[in-house]
Order: sequence, then structure tokens, then C-alpha cells
Amino acid sequence: MSQLRIIGGRWRGRKLSFAPVEGLRPTGDRLRETLFNWLQFHLPEARCLDLFAGSGALGLEALSRGAEAVDFVELNRNAAQTLKTQLDLLQAENGRVHNCSAADFLAGCQSRYDIVFVDPPFAGDLWQQTLAALAGHLGEEALVYVETPRDTALTLPAGWQIEKEKRAGQVSMRLLRAGSAAADADRPGF
Repeated sequence: MSQLRIIGGRWRGRKLSFAPVEGLRPTGDRLRETLFNWLQFHLPEARCLDLFAGSGALGLEALSRGAEAVDFVELNRNAAQTLKTQLDLLQAENGRVHNCSAADFLAGCQSRYDIVFVDPPFAGDLWQQTLAALAGHLGEEALVYVETPRDTALTLPAGWQIEKEKRAGQVSMRLLRAGSAAADADRPGF
């Protein structure tokens, strides 16, 4: 098992295990710290979605810092089971793990979210289709975090804008704001 550390909130400093799955690369401490500094005023009572959850680093950090609830979506069975075990260990009843693909989850989900984390396996090139599929699942003025390889260009859905952007090493991180038009749009499929 590999480990990650929660960097802030009620579980600050807590080390958690995650499944050693090929291609799984948790968002590093420094990037997470930057992201959660960006989100600090939006997290309390936010409903969050951690797509492509992997280790669960982003969703667990959100729960630790006051998110109302997090849905974790992870296709890999071992990673999903390890994440369920970590939520049980933390007694985090407001975290739910869904062992399915992001596409299947979004196709069957009726919930709307305030904050969404989109950090898919880099080899899968799933950013654009995931952003398009999110439109019907976002609350008004929702924030969407996207992590990509450094030079990956994104075409934003209509009405969306980049709130914050940073590059670190080989990674580009963007915080997007979905306009109210996105919250009312019909939900496109993958």
C-alpha cells in the first residue's frame, strides 16, 4: 500500500493508505495546498464530486475541510474498496464511493454539485468529454477543478471561465467557474 497525507482541516496530518494501482498518481501536497487555498471560502457545506477519485486525495481533503458531502467515483475495484475502508476508518459518513466509470455515474446521476474535481488518468484524454457531460450536474456558479498534463489545451463549455490557473512541473491545474447557463443546460452524454 502507498500513503498520502491530509494537509488541512479536521484530519490534518493523518496518513491514509491507497491501493497501488497502475497509473494512479495522487495530487501532490503542494498542488493540493494551492487548490484548497483557492477553495477555502467555497468548501464549507459544499456538495462535492470527486470523479476519477483514485486515492481519494481531493475528496478526502474536501471532507476534512468542511464539505457537506463528497461522492467519490472510481472505476478500479481495488482503489474503490481501499477508499471505502479509509472513509470507514475516518468515520466519514458523508463520503460515498461509487465503483463505476465517470461516464456511467454521470449518465445515471440526478444530483447537482457545488465543486467537482476532474483528475482522470492522463493517458485517457477524458477532460473534454467529462467537462461536457458535467453541465447538467452543476449548481449555479459551481467550481470545477481540472488537472491535466502541462501543455494540454482545454475548450471550455459555453459560459464557463477560468478562475485560477497554475503550472507546476509537468502538471497544469485550473479552477473553472461554470456560469448559470451551465447549470440549466440539458445534460449531454459521453
